[in-house]
Amino acid sequence: MLLGEFGTDMSRFPSDAHFASWAAQCPGTHQSAGKRRSGKTRKGPKWLDGSLHDAAMGAIRVTDGHFARKYRRIKARSGHKIAIGAVKHAILIAIYHMLTTGELYRPSIVHPDAERKQRERATKRLIAQLEKLGHSVTLQTATAPAAVSP
Repeated sequence: MLLGEFGTDMSRFPSDAHFASWAAQCPGTHQSAGKRRSGKTRKGPKWLDGSLHDAAMGAIRVTDGHFARKYRRIKARSGHKIAIGAVKHAILIAIYHMLTTGELYRPSIVHPDAERKQRERATKRLIAQLEKLGHSVTLQTATAPAAVSP
């Protein structure tokens, strides 16, 4: 469906940013006098937007996928609609590069210690919050819960 909307010839788009702009999947920023106003995307090709939305919804359901991580990271601070828009934009950029170079999609590799480091940072932050509230914190490693027999 996506290829039916824009074809396989990417030579008419000078860059991936031009391609995303043509597809109306690049939100702008509207700032003046220190105030931020809407940076809402414009309406683009009707069927393309629906197909991209379906692709983005499928991509965020991949448990450890690149797009799912991007979605969770952005949703935490901006909400579902903004995060889906960012995933749609990322999918378009990936499609552009796949069609221009002829290579398959290779997602970015997650560093093996990234999750452990993230947990350590979260633990330090939460301990600091509790201590700031006047609590004394002692950490113990959690043991696996025992299996409950029926």
